[in-house]
Amino acid sequence: MKNKNLPYLIIFSVIVILIAELIGFKVLSIGKFKIGLLPLLFALIITMILAFNIFRKGILGKVYNEENVNFAGKYLIIIMLPLMAKYGADVAPRLKEVISIGWIFLIQELGNVGTVIIGLPIALLIGLRREAIGSTLGLGREGELAYISEKYTLNSDEGRGVLSMYIFGTLFGAIFFSVIAPIFLEIGFRVEALAIASGMGSASMMTAASSALAAIHPEKAEIIRAYAAASQLLTSFIGTFTMVFIAVPLQRFMYNKLTGGKKND
Repeated sequence: MKNKNLPYLIIFSVIVILIAELIGFKVLSIGKFKIGLLPLLFALIITMILAFNIFRKGILGKVYNEENVNFAGKYLIIIMLPLMAKYGADVAPRLKEVISIGWIFLIQELGNVGTVIIGLPIALLIGLRREAIGSTLGLGREGELAYISEKYTLNSDEGRGVLSMYIFGTLFGAIFFSVIAPIFLEIGFRVEALAIASGMGSASMMTAASSALAAIHPEKAEIIRAYAAASQLLTSFIGTFTMVFIAVPLQRFMYNKLTGGKKND
């Protein structure tokens, strides 16, 4: 059946985008730290606040109705495709430079096991058990979601763990990385290193992190976007193999050792 409330969603999206762009890029100073706040961040905050039940009445009720929410979730990836095409175009002019430091991008992929090494013990410490397997395998994006759903199904404890991280990352991931990237920059990390680290397998999180860095260093905006895009593409390709052949066996070993349980094959 045709979604009669879709025009409300489109008009609402345009209005929120205009408001966010009018607010523009802001710098929040906390002591010696300077945190860049992107229009993307303001757009997310506005839409999240208005999604509370207290505001979901009248026109906003039509904007946030179930059909529109399902539509937004289903077609988000299609909306992101032009952005991915742009990032691919950003890599091309810097391809020689990217290839020259290719080994750094490969080493960066090993960072994907950080969620297992650091996150798994913490998850078990706060009381999670099988849910920890799904929630700490990675950032909980499409790759991890597909693997866990195929191996355990989403109705399992592992499935609930990865699904929780997927939802949490969708809601708060871009906000978190748009703030944390400038903080690491102020600590002393090189902007090139942070640009490479921005390619973590999530288009929205990568965009938030790299855009925040580019706003602080506009003179290096082109190289930041190129490094982030190259890292993102590599993560999307090699990240799956890293997860299956490194992260999963490591997680299985650590889980069994930390819980004293049986193998979770």
